Amino acid sequence: QVQLVESGGGLVQPGGSLRLSCAASGTIFSIMDMGWYRQAPGKQRELVAGITSGGSTNYADSVKGRFTISRDNAKRTVSLQMNSLKPEDTAVYYCFARNPLSVVPNYWGQGTQVTVSS
Repeated sequence: QVQLVESGGGLVQPGGSLRLSCAASGTIFSIMDMGWYRQAPGKQRELVAGITSGGSTNYADSVKGRFTISRDNAKRTVSLQMNSLKPEDTAVYYCFARNPLSVVPNYWGQGTQVTVSS
């Protein structure tokens, strides 16, 4: 049973920072591609950032230069550092894990709310 547990969401003012973390269990973490999606009210879920087992990263254009994804294979965690947050970053953020042979995420976390508001 693969489990992904997110933490670190909350309320922050525009321009502020938050760090999301996702702890994985029940899988060979080091071979999995990991990342974050988000879903705002009334919108489709969108990819925010991903990191492969080899450490290659990709970002949505809307977060490039503001968000940084990283992973710690020893601790089985993936993190998303979010800086210069904007109201449009408000969403539920979901951690995912993807088998490298899969084109879509295989496992999801329960989601953590991020609200950017003054």
